[in-house]
Amino acid sequence: MPNWLLPENIADVLPSEARKIEELRRAMLDRFRAYGYELVMPPLLEYTDSLFTGTGHDLDLRTFKLVDQMSGRTMGLRADITPQVARIDAHLLNRTGVTRLCYAGSVLLTRPRGLLTTREPLQIGAEIFGHASIEADLEIQELLLFCLRQSGLKQVRLDLCHAGVLEALLESVPKAEALESALFGVLAAKDVPQLEAITASLPSPVRDALRALPHLYGDVGILDEARRRLPAHPKLHAALDDLAFLAGQGGDATVTVDLADLRGYQYHSGVMFSAYVDGVPNAIALGGRYDKVGQAFGRVRPATGFSMDLREVAGVSPVEARSNAILAPWSQSPGLREAIATLRQAGEVVIQALPGHETDLEEFACDRALIERDGAWQVVDR
Repeated sequence: MPNWLLPENIADVLPSEARKIEELRRAMLDRFRAYGYELVMPPLLEYTDSLFTGTGHDLDLRTFKLVDQMSGRTMGLRADITPQVARIDAHLLNRTGVTRLCYAGSVLLTRPRGLLTTREPLQIGAEIFGHASIEADLEIQELLLFCLRQSGLKQVRLDLCHAGVLEALLESVPKAEALESALFGVLAAKDVPQLEAITASLPSPVRDALRALPHLYGDVGILDEARRRLPAHPKLHAALDDLAFLAGQGGDATVTVDLADLRGYQYHSGVMFSAYVDGVPNAIALGGRYDKVGQAFGRVRPATGFSMDLREVAGVSPVEARSNAILAPWSQSPGLREAIATLRQAGEVVIQALPGHETDLEEFACDRALIERDGAWQVVDR
């Protein structure tokens, strides 16, 4: 096997793509900062004891593990930065009020999340800690949609769900709680025949409500049907109210509701959402409320946020990242060196052509040239 081959679903990022990713990263982090989010940089490696805390079994399966030769303990290469940020908020910052944190960094997955996706996403996200009400969820939704529009992505579809719907249905029947894991799987897969088999022995109100969930999918009007078909449980109707409110704040995004879309149910505790765009078969961004994660670090803390893979966003973003540049000759002339230094100080890209070589650049468009005229160095159009 050639030594330059990389593992499956692992790839180098070449100049033109890297520049685009970096432009998007800077723009998004600047936007996060404008909302008051503070940047954190968690480590790539952690002990699995803290890395998997409160996140369910799925994250364990997606994480590469190794033994720390210094301590003998098992460590993991992070597959998701969100739990790390929750740990920082709960255990290190230990603030009492609202905390807004953001991040951008690579994660590594044992298997890709979807068809033709990388196993080394560049994850970027924003999280709000300390506020349990819908206002925080709205801010996160607004921030996500702005970032997608800023990336030039049109026709965004926002799918909403709520973990409180299933939680409310299971709360009233102990036997249903014992079936939680199996119910989660069949609902996420919309496996109606298996759902009917699993719920056959449950009381009819709960059974009928669970069987209705896979069919409660559509535009915002589906929430009215859900109120008619599901039990009049206070927690359940509060969840539907939250979904109705957020659906009305989607701006120019197409908003749909899917009450059976329970991917991440074991992780999340409230509103959940997925964003889709043309050209990507999987969700371009995922998010929602996860109030239970901080408890594992010794501190119950309301939390909500979102994350996305910058490499995937850059792959479909029409934003042009090519930069204009000035082509300069190679010379040790003090006047030329001073002129180049002045231009670079002013923020211009100045590329000196090395002797005997033509410039061949994808990332930069040399639309101007630095030439000597009447004893002075001047920038002219090419």
